[in-house]
Amino acid sequence: MIQRIQTVYLLIVAGLFFALLFLPLAVIQSGKTLYTFKLAGLHSTALPVTLVYPTWSLIVIATIIVFLTLFIIFKYKKRIFQMRLCIYNALLMIGFCILVGFYLWQFNHSQELPGIKINFRLWSCFPIIALILNYLAIRGIGVDEAMVRSSERLR
Repeated sequence: MIQRIQTVYLLIVAGLFFALLFLPLAVIQSGKTLYTFKLAGLHSTALPVTLVYPTWSLIVIATIIVFLTLFIIFKYKKRIFQMRLCIYNALLMIGFCILVGFYLWQFNHSQELPGIKINFRLWSCFPIIALILNYLAIRGIGVDEAMVRSSERLR
């Protein structure tokens, strides 16, 4: 199970999305007020830290991606099912990226946040990296399935 390279890819995918649960995606400046955009929502940085705009859907999708990725790893004996689940996982990741973009667009066009400047953090590229690693895992699972099918023909 761990010997397979796609398992390593999938573990990294789960780790990246798990890290996103705790790291801010961007820092948003509106006038002199700073906000952090995390998966839980838009938080003000002034003390006390308050939740300005909740985005719980991002936490739900990221948690589903983490658990689905770990589930995929343990389905290593059913490679076709594993590939299908990886495709669903990739669709969830694409939806996650679209939803993050929608929230940022919504913040940009909000009346409460005039003239915002968005400063992305380094880890805001984690979903794209995870999507690429998920694709590599799908290819690795396909190679394994092709190798098993070719060895069954030899018997």
